[in-house]
Amino acid sequence: MPYAKFAAAYHGALLNNLSIFAACVLIWGTTWLAITFQLGSVAPEVSVSHRFLLAALVIAAWCRLRGLSLRIRAADHRWLAAMGVAMYGISYICVYHAELHVASGLVAIGYSASPLLSTLGMRLFFGTPVTPRMALGSAFGILGISLVYWPEFKLTSASSDVLLGAMFTALAVLLSMSGGLIAHRNHARGLHGWPTMAWSMGYGGLASLVVALALGRPYTIDFAAPYLLSLAYLSILGSVITFAGWLTLVGRIGVARASYVGVMAPVVALFVSTAFEGFAWHWLTAAGVAVSIAGNVLVLGGRKA
Repeated sequence: MPYAKFAAAYHGALLNNLSIFAACVLIWGTTWLAITFQLGSVAPEVSVSHRFLLAALVIAAWCRLRGLSLRIRAADHRWLAAMGVAMYGISYICVYHAELHVASGLVAIGYSASPLLSTLGMRLFFGTPVTPRMALGSAFGILGISLVYWPEFKLTSASSDVLLGAMFTALAVLLSMSGGLIAHRNHARGLHGWPTMAWSMGYGGLASLVVALALGRPYTIDFAAPYLLSLAYLSILGSVITFAGWLTLVGRIGVARASYVGVMAPVVALFVSTAFEGFAWHWLTAAGVAVSIAGNVLVLGGRKA
């Protein structure tokens, strides 16, 4: 291929990857605020069920339109179910409950621990080596998140809410990390792409529905515009488009570089929370965000792409 054509193709691919990266960061960075419009009239478990069942139906329709088979081997369904329950079901129920107690930006910053914990999980379950740089980065990341939350804990009047929010966020991160490890296992066995997304999100939505019914939550929907618009945004843009975009980046530039989406999106979410929820910054907040980003950069920079 002549150099000019090669250079044009390279820069075109780079621009395309940057566009996908930016879109994922901006959309995921605003989904945390969109979740707040889901809280109140409808139980969190039911809203999560609505979100991922709708997303699964949209993806299934897309598969039919493109002629992609939705048939999956029976033996693989249990792994897709495990991934969906952890990554899309129970973890997001915890996210919605966390946002009942703390600002959406704080939950997003807590979620930035996912790449750090995923590194440790890859070491424990898949034998991936952990370098001193990655260990230091993990320590930085956890320290940064602690600094962000510390000023909130010092507000005695809100301390119980912050504690509950932090606990739900931590549980959500652990469950999401578990789902990510199962996704890694599934990907290595060829379970990836649109059909597997449809099944795993469907399983996540069904798991949320089961939890809602087990807890006696009324299965309702709010027909007010804010709820329906936020549901559409979270289901189609926040679930279908961004997960597909992120998986595209994983295939093109590797999971390490693609994971930087998870570093930048929480920062966007914190600024969005400041603008729309009145979240008040403390100097420890800024320091914590900087330290957390530095930790993630160290960790992700030490992983093979």
